[in-house]
Amino acid sequence: MNTFILIRKLWPFVRNYRGSLAVALLLTTIGALLAQVTPLVMEYSVNTVQKLLDRPIEKTEVAWVVGSLVAILLTKELLSLLVQLGQKFLSDRIRFRMAADLYEFTISRIVSYHLSFFALGQNQTGKLEKRIDKGIESLTKTVKNLFVDIVPMMANALFALVLIYNKNVGVGIVATLVLPLYAYISREQTKRQSQIRRSIQEIRENKANALFGLLESIFVVKSFVRERYEQDRQHVLNVSLCTNEIRHHRTNYLFDGLKSVAEQIGIVLVFVVTIYFVLNRQMTIGAILLHIMLFNNVSAPVRHLHRIYDEYSEALVYAEGFFDMIENNTYLPHQGSLKTTAWQGHFSLKNVDFIYPNGKQALRNVTLDLQPGKVTAIVGLSGAGKSSALNLLAGFYNPTQGSVLLDGKPLSDYDSEFVRENVGLVLQKNHIFAGTIEENIRYGRLEATPDDVIEAARQASLHAQVLQLPQGYQTEARTLSGGQQQRIAIARLFLKNPPVLLLDEPTASLDAITAEQIKESLDAIKQNRTVLIISHNISQIMDADQIYVMQEGEVIGQGTHESLYQSGGLYRDIIDSNARTLNISRLAATVLG
Repeated sequence: MNTFILIRKLWPFVRNYRGSLAVALLLTTIGALLAQVTPLVMEYSVNTVQKLLDRPIEKTEVAWVVGSLVAILLTKELLSLLVQLGQKFLSDRIRFRMAADLYEFTISRIVSYHLSFFALGQNQTGKLEKRIDKGIESLTKTVKNLFVDIVPMMANALFALVLIYNKNVGVGIVATLVLPLYAYISREQTKRQSQIRRSIQEIRENKANALFGLLESIFVVKSFVRERYEQDRQHVLNVSLCTNEIRHHRTNYLFDGLKSVAEQIGIVLVFVVTIYFVLNRQMTIGAILLHIMLFNNVSAPVRHLHRIYDEYSEALVYAEGFFDMIENNTYLPHQGSLKTTAWQGHFSLKNVDFIYPNGKQALRNVTLDLQPGKVTAIVGLSGAGKSSALNLLAGFYNPTQGSVLLDGKPLSDYDSEFVRENVGLVLQKNHIFAGTIEENIRYGRLEATPDDVIEAARQASLHAQVLQLPQGYQTEARTLSGGQQQRIAIARLFLKNPPVLLLDEPTASLDAITAEQIKESLDAIKQNRTVLIISHNISQIMDADQIYVMQEGEVIGQGTHESLYQSGGLYRDIIDSNARTLNISRLAATVLG
């Protein structure tokens, strides 16, 4: 990514603050002009003092000259201070507001992306978090550097160079000669640093993702006594980052030294040429101080540009990954517009193949039919493709081949928000947000009243346990046990009360009594709804109107519980294994006496 592309991509976010930019540029011009006052005053002072020394001096004249010069310099410094304060205030206001705009736009894009975007290895949670934070930080820092550092210094240098040329063309040419040399050194620095910066960016993202994973799985780490192992993993990433950072800064130090040499060569040349013209009586003695101070204004960007340039080059690297992330239309799902009041909820998969973005094929020529108002179950061993089929029916992924239909029309033709408002999901891993129990349940229907939330909790067999907590429904939800969190997810479903239910292991992590209570509640809510249930719990699938048996991504059987069991095969094996695991014969003997 080059500067022109970066400006073009940033402009939609910057143009909202054109008024502030115009004022900032005006202040920049004023500040650059004020910066030339001191060299001119110094030249005048030296020349005036030299003339005064050639004749008798009255005290009043000395007081007038000194007082005037002090007043001019103090006024100039006061005005410069006000200009700098104005520039910093405007740049910070633009920077912070633009950071907020970038963040909001990023979030709006991220949440709209297809789930296949998040399935990619480079888009893991920790990596995305780092890319967003560093991207916004680098871009806003670039705006600050541009309007507080680069533009003011360049304007200062330009006015100073014009003054030098105005005083003497020869000195101006000498002062200009150092600039191409410095530009060449900076270009070489960029070429050598670009690859290092990309490596640093990748390592930082991997490090952030590894740290996120470590903190997320700290209980597993401790249970397996793998503290040292995790420390070693972090150590490898840390050493790699440290090595690249040292290499990066070592290269910077080398080129910064070359830039300093180039600057000093320029100062010496300006000094020598000015002395030459003074000795030849073509300039006054004050011109020596004038040219040195003006060249100082010209070389100020040279002294500071290495820092700004380094930050800017880093921003270009992060900006590339950041804009690739937020401008990737590949993962924007096709948004249909179809909405219907004649909702039947008849979902089906027709000859569907599905391959995840990582290349794993999950489904092969799968055909499923969810009849309206009926309960459909999918059973199979782990990894058979059951959850993948549910994800396609929910519209989270698009099939690689075949079609997903709703009431006989492609699911992609429907408005996705309309479909999901009418579908309730309980997944194997239900996310609990940071917040209270009440807030997490209300997520199912944001406008729900407290009484609605309590009723949903009752249906999920959660209300009695919540009342035993010191803070009740205001308790932090993430502090609850896994089973209680599962009940929060089910309470969300009851609160939403949708016409279609997609249930993936809804009673996982629950004890037997709670599981029975939830099953009774689900049995009640299933009435006259389209239901798909995936479960290893035979009690939840035996009563289904239609059962599909899946193995290695294919449907290998369908029918009722009785017909599938009589047919033998995998379904019978699963049922028999469940019976042996539960020790049904002994349980029956115990219960029946």
